[in-house]
Amino acid sequence: MIFSEPRFLLFFVLVFAAHWALPTNGLRKLLLLGCSLYFYGCWDPRFLLLIVGCATVDFVAARQIAAARARGATGRRWLLASLGYDLGTLAFFKYCNFFLTSGTQLLAWLGLPVSEVTLSIVLPVGISFFTFQAMSYTIDVYRGHLQPVRSYPDFLLFVVFFPQLVAGPIVRAAWFLPQLVERRRFADVDVQRAMAQFLSGFVKKTVVADRIAVPVDAVFAAPADYSAPSIWIAVFGYAVQIYCDFSGYSDMAIGCARLLGYELCENFRAPYLAADISDFWRRWHISLSTWLRDYLYISLGGNRGSKGFVMRNLMLTMLLGGLWHGAGWNFVVWGGIHGLALVVHKEWVQRVGTGRLPVVGRLLTLYTVLLAWIFFRAAKFGDAWLMAKAWLGLGAPGSKELTLWSPLPGLDLLARAGLLFGALLLCHLLVARGAHLWLRTRLPAWSISVLFGAIAALALALMPAGARPFIYFQF
Repeated sequence: MIFSEPRFLLFFVLVFAAHWALPTNGLRKLLLLGCSLYFYGCWDPRFLLLIVGCATVDFVAARQIAAARARGATGRRWLLASLGYDLGTLAFFKYCNFFLTSGTQLLAWLGLPVSEVTLSIVLPVGISFFTFQAMSYTIDVYRGHLQPVRSYPDFLLFVVFFPQLVAGPIVRAAWFLPQLVERRRFADVDVQRAMAQFLSGFVKKTVVADRIAVPVDAVFAAPADYSAPSIWIAVFGYAVQIYCDFSGYSDMAIGCARLLGYELCENFRAPYLAADISDFWRRWHISLSTWLRDYLYISLGGNRGSKGFVMRNLMLTMLLGGLWHGAGWNFVVWGGIHGLALVVHKEWVQRVGTGRLPVVGRLLTLYTVLLAWIFFRAAKFGDAWLMAKAWLGLGAPGSKELTLWSPLPGLDLLARAGLLFGALLLCHLLVARGAHLWLRTRLPAWSISVLFGAIAALALALMPAGARPFIYFQF
């Protein structure tokens, strides 16, 4: 089920009504657990065993780590067993064919005769999210930052909680598990705030991301046919699409969780307004960037050691972060561009300091992020290279112009693009400055309800026919 389709809205209304109709927190949690398993089973019931198995292994491992600590041991072997199971599962389902194909291509390049081997493996939706979420729990228990939870149903609900199950945010156990112990009361729910967040995400996903995807997909499908301005606009368009698509999902997930009485972590904070590349990663996919920092970068050594050692840690973290997004070398290149940018920025700060050339820094950051998106989106390296050359001002082989809708007739392509992106940037700035929060505090409740209804009606009228899947479902 996709959050923007009618059957999810019906599913959520039924869950919401039944949840708050139940008299005790224990019954509500059991209902949410059953509904979450049903929600995931709607994608493919076979993978219910996979996600339950992942949760069970990590639940048992954490308990054994704590028991070993009580005996004076470290419990390291239980941590390794947990990580081995989670990473092994992720490697098999997501990266097996990638490693097989890369290996055969390497052997062929070396001149060794080898036949290509691929396995028919179906990628479980959201596997990267729920494995990382479960891994963080056992690592936190091993580090002594968290006591293992006693209730298996509570832990299973933490792993499979349906609002954030298939595309994040990646929730930490230390954040979510205490909420399962506290009594949930409908009187504590800020319904207006939750509805505003869900509606915001719905508009971003259906009205902006799904509509702009049509011309963007056309250019990325055949970049050799298009002119340089069309490629520039498509790259900008994809940046808007992936932000509105993913942040829209996060907003809807957070809004749904709030309506059920639970808080999820913030996942985006106006990333395209970042002052530098480090600031971008403090704003973009915050739950992943903090996960990579706390469980990978710090484990590699973090900022401790020589300059070369720190730069190595940064590059490895971003290369593996790129590979986390997808089993393809294009994602590794995307991670490598961000890793190199982080290394250069760190060196700049050490030599020059912060606060210099703020406008240039923002523009250069945005330019680099957009360049990296080309490799993230392009299906083939050849296509990515053609588009990257056009983005760098080295020309484009085609002359075809992108078709872009405009409310005003007679405008050329660049004027239409400027009008569209200017309007989106204005909305981005207003939200970043908290204009929506200001309206909520100034308008009476009845007018806000009317406004919500009008926005929802407009979104339903403007959304394209057929629900498009969220981009991050593939990860």
